[in-house]
Amino acid sequence: MTKRPFLPVLLAAVALCGGCLFAKKSAKPKEDPAMTSETEDSLKQRWIEKRTAELVAQGVAADAARAQATEEFRTKYSFTGAAQK
Repeated sequence: MTKRPFLPVLLAAVALCGGCLFAKKSAKPKEDPAMTSETEDSLKQRWIEKRTAELVAQGVAADAARAQATEEFRTKYSFTGAAQK
C-alpha cells in the first residue's frame, strides 16, 4: 500500500521540475550600434570596391565607375544606415 502514493508523487515531481518551466530567455539580445555601423560600413566599402572593379573592367572610367557604384549601393541597400551616409 505504501507504493501507490509514491508513483503519483514521483510523476508530479517530474512534471513540475521539467527544464522548460524554469528556463527563461532574456527579452532580446542587446545590439551594439557601433558594431552594426562598422559592419554596414564594411559592407558598403567592399561592395563599392567590387562593383567599381567590375565597371572598370567593362571600360568605364575609374571616377565614373566609383560614382556609379556608390549610387547603385544607395539604391540597392537604401534600408541600411551606410547607404544614407
